[in-house]
Amino acid sequence: MRIIGVDPGLRHTGWGIIDIVNNKLIYVADGSISAPVSLADGNRLFFIKRTLTDLILQYKPSMSALEQIFVGAGIGSSLKLGMARGVALMVLAEAGLQTKELPPRLVKKTVTGSGSASKEQIKSMVVRLLNITPKNEDSSDALAIAISAQHIGENNMISNNVKKNKSLDIAIAKALLKEQNIK
Repeated sequence: MRIIGVDPGLRHTGWGIIDIVNNKLIYVADGSISAPVSLADGNRLFFIKRTLTDLILQYKPSMSALEQIFVGAGIGSSLKLGMARGVALMVLAEAGLQTKELPPRLVKKTVTGSGSASKEQIKSMVVRLLNITPKNEDSSDALAIAISAQHIGENNMISNNVKKNKSLDIAIAKALLKEQNIK
């Protein structure tokens, strides 16, 4: 299975691709899409769309994942994040990919063991798990998203109504969702 993780942003959209072969994580590629800041927002979104589409055509992932949206410190930056996220979701849907939307705390918890891990802790674990150095912070986050998506499992989608299953992955996911709803 090949998974593309996407960390959307209007300035930088990180992407990371991993393969799962015999339950082993294998690094494929990573990078970020950085539209020129001189472009108007609509043109920057089109740049993200076109580049992400090209990446999907090149690497042919079978599944995709991105973080669920969160409200940032500023309304303007949250809206711009939402626009970039919408473009990414549209491109993934156009490609016919199943897309997992994962809570940020779940991604952190899955990769590092702590739902409040720092960016450096996430990058450190991505380096250890994939035996590579990500190209930048955005692609490190995208690789962490892809790793988390495979950990949850193709048939164990996280949603408000998690299916009952005795596996450890589902129990962890339920606990993390409960923790997220409390905070």
